[in-house]
Amino acid sequence: MKTTAPPESQAQALPHRLKQRHLTMLALGGALGSGLFLGSGAALQAAGPAIILSYLLAGGLVLLVMRMMGEMSAAYPSSGSFSTHAERALGRWAGFTVGWLYWILLVVVLAIEATAAAGFVHAWFPDAPQWALVLLFVVVFTALNLRGVRFFGESEFWFAAIKVAAVIGFLILGVLAICGVFSDVPGGLSNLTDNGGFTPKGWDGVSAGLLMVIFSFGGLEAATIAAGEAEDPERSIAKAVRSAVLRILLFYVGSMIVIAALLPWDKVNPAASPYATVLDMIGIPGTGRLIEVIAVIALLSALNANIYGASRMIYSLADRGQAPKALLKVSGEGVPQAAVLASVAFCYVAVLLNVYWPDTIFKFLANAVGALLLIVWFMVAVSQLRLRRKLEREDPARLAVKMWGFPYLTWIAMAGMVALTALMLTDSANRNNLMCAGIVTVVVAGASVVVDKRRAEAAR
Repeated sequence: MKTTAPPESQAQALPHRLKQRHLTMLALGGALGSGLFLGSGAALQAAGPAIILSYLLAGGLVLLVMRMMGEMSAAYPSSGSFSTHAERALGRWAGFTVGWLYWILLVVVLAIEATAAAGFVHAWFPDAPQWALVLLFVVVFTALNLRGVRFFGESEFWFAAIKVAAVIGFLILGVLAICGVFSDVPGGLSNLTDNGGFTPKGWDGVSAGLLMVIFSFGGLEAATIAAGEAEDPERSIAKAVRSAVLRILLFYVGSMIVIAALLPWDKVNPAASPYATVLDMIGIPGTGRLIEVIAVIALLSALNANIYGASRMIYSLADRGQAPKALLKVSGEGVPQAAVLASVAFCYVAVLLNVYWPDTIFKFLANAVGALLLIVWFMVAVSQLRLRRKLEREDPARLAVKMWGFPYLTWIAMAGMVALTALMLTDSANRNNLMCAGIVTVVVAGASVVVDKRRAEAAR
């Protein structure tokens, strides 16, 4: 199959004002979400101490996907990121399908994040209507994204820094507790092997845990989208990929080692944050509220980053003739303001769907999110497999970042995603999620055919 390059851009170029530290923190902050701080207890209960293996497997797969994204983004920096890479590798249909799937995924996630953050704050201030809090968060972060990209980069840098500092602080306190520094906390590693051993639920538990944690790593993609506005795209994305992915793996796996070592897995409350439980054992006051505050920061940070990611993806699609050209309007500060407003508008639609049809339309879209991300990751792997060979033949100097063990680790990553799909098919809830994602994918892929047909007719 002949590869195709995206058409020559007719849009105003977005300014290159993001620094390397912005990209690194975007990747770190994007993956450190509220699921880590609040949802890891249910995962520990599902797999026991072997949840550490689940996180290692999930983190290893995401590490490979991020490396593939980094290779392509360093070679072809673009706000369309993996959508433009898919178009180069496989054709316009692939760029259209991947771009729109990711945009749909993000606008649904925006609604989920805004609603969840509002839920926490409403619990603190019951007199504040939850709908008003959702509106407030979306308006504030829309305004922030309509400022210059440097302002966005700085705000997201400090949001991510708070989350990173929280995890590092937790790891330090946790290691000290394991070493017996705190008299009220039984140290040691006995909880990793007591109560049924390291794998009390066998490999079925590891598999169940894997399905619960794999999509919590979503958000890493933001750094490769931001490469299109980085000051030195090739060097910045290379450094961001190298530093961020290993740190994320350390944060996730390290946190779970600490939690599993200090908490008996069969006594964990899945509805409570294991982070708060560990800190409460150590004697840090107000831990429950502290973790809730960090979770709200994580949600608002993700809201901020996802408005950015959605707007740049739809802007790139418009630039390639795959979305309305009206979305190409850029402000004096170099912000694609029409794309930002369009993405947020659909966020409002998704919020209304959540209010009026939480168990039908919105549930259908929310169920599709994780499986859609898996489809996007698989397309990333296929695109990298083709583009890497093309770059080696035609322009090897562009390979500032190289996928390890090419092509074998790319194949292993693809096999891992196929295995994940097979695991999802064995579980009724995840099977429904796959079905929802499949329907959305077929509709979007069909739309790509219609758009290309009309484009061809217009060109005659």
